[in-house]
Amino acid sequence: MNTIITVLHVLGAFCLILTVLLQAGKGAAMGSGLGGGSSQTMFGSSGAGNFLTKLTTGIAILFMVTSLTLATFSNNKKSSSVIQGIEEPLPDDATESTDSPNTTSN
Repeated sequence: MNTIITVLHVLGAFCLILTVLLQAGKGAAMGSGLGGGSSQTMFGSSGAGNFLTKLTTGIAILFMVTSLTLATFSNNKKSSSVIQGIEEPLPDDATESTDSPNTTSN
C-alpha cells in the first residue's frame, strides 16, 4: 500500500509541475489585446485558463492527500535500530579500569 501511494505521489508531483508550466503567465494576455492575434487557440476562444486551473487544483489536492497519507504511514511505523545485535556500551568507569595500557610496573 505504501508503494502505491509513493508512486501516486511522485506521478502527481511531475504532473503538477507540467500543468503549472503549461499555464500562461498573467502578462500573456496583453499581447493578444494589442493585436497579437491567435492567443490560446488550441483550447478554444476562452483559453485554457479554466481547464488548466481545474486540472492543477485536482492534482494539487491529490498531492496534498498523498503527502498527508505518507506522513501518517511513516509516523505509525515502529522505529528499529540500524545496528542490531550489538551490545550496549559499558559505562565510562568500567572502561577506564580494564583498558589502561600504561599501568605496567617495572
